[in-house]
Amino acid sequence: MTPDEVANRLVALLPGVEVATGTSGGQGYARATVDVPGTSWRDALLAARDDAELACDFFDWLSAVDELTGGFDVVAHLWSTTRRHGILLRTRVPRENPAVTSVVDVFPGAAWHERETHEMFGIDFTGHTGLRPLLLPPEFEGHPLRKEFVLAARVAKPWPGAKEPGESEAGGGRRPVRPPGVPAPGEWGTVPTPAG
Repeated sequence: MTPDEVANRLVALLPGVEVATGTSGGQGYARATVDVPGTSWRDALLAARDDAELACDFFDWLSAVDELTGGFDVVAHLWSTTRRHGILLRTRVPRENPAVTSVVDVFPGAAWHERETHEMFGIDFTGHTGLRPLLLPPEFEGHPLRKEFVLAARVAKPWPGAKEPGESEAGGGRRPVRPPGVPAPGEWGTVPTPAG
């Protein structure tokens, strides 16, 4: 199925749901993208998994994108091992009290991804019973993948390099480095002379 056919099939499986479709990537890497409301998140993943034509039986990954004032997009990528097509499902959750239904009962492999997304973005997955710290120490405060999160290292000490070209106090730039085994000009062989 083409990405458009995949998206249209999922839309047909969700009657009465306001859905937006599109295509992500290009050429052989194109994937159908389907945006669903948060109330239909679990239903959309179930439909993609259980429909014989879509047969998206492989849960690849789940994460989020911080859209600042727009809230967060929760994104899941599913793949059909038999039909050889994929689909990106997305839903938008508000910035204040971001929450969406957990899909661990649909795809058990989503448990780790939901824990990571909860920890890094602060999004709650309703029904997930194990949203405990996964990558950060328990005493860590904040959600480091939110765009407003300030990196402590940048506050504690200045960035050692130039932020923009020409900002360096030394005035120089990086010394050019030749690949291993390539001699410097004039070290090996004859030096070409300019024509004329």
